[in-house]
Amino acid sequence: LRAEGQREDGNTTENRLELLWAHPVAAYWDLVAGVRMDTEPGPTRSYMGIGVQGLAPQWLHVEATAWAGERGQTAATLKLEYELLLTNRLILTPKVETDIYGKDDTANEIGNGFSEMKAGLRLRYEIRRELAPYVGIQWTGKFGDTADLARSNEEAVRDAQLVAGLRFWF
Repeated sequence: LRAEGQREDGNTTENRLELLWAHPVAAYWDLVAGVRMDTEPGPTRSYMGIGVQGLAPQWLHVEATAWAGERGQTAATLKLEYELLLTNRLILTPKVETDIYGKDDTANEIGNGFSEMKAGLRLRYEIRRELAPYVGIQWTGKFGDTADLARSNEEAVRDAQLVAGLRFWF
């Protein structure tokens, strides 16, 4: 289960929920398959997806997923992150994420092609390995047709946000 959301001025502006099944296919690598729901900013979109996740050489964590949705919508996501251990419990994580879409979805302000990129730094403290609060900063940029849609709606195409949250797994 992966969940991610964003709130601005008390309103939810982005919400993504992924329910994935993972099967090991090699040392440190899993094949993943499942469903995704995007519920903001416009109409809810549902996708089915398949991808890989794992640990590449030099301890780089990779998540790459291809998605197919209703009305012929297609998408791909790529996430890369690296953990820098400052102490045994204090960890700094640089992270990069990108989204690519196969066709325009103007109701959700998404253009086809290379759509959005997020880059950030998160500092977390592991109370236990399974439970860790974090704080950080994230830069977001919209590109191509998505940037054009944002400009036509008088929205920013570049943004920086402070982030805080709780990382947990079981």
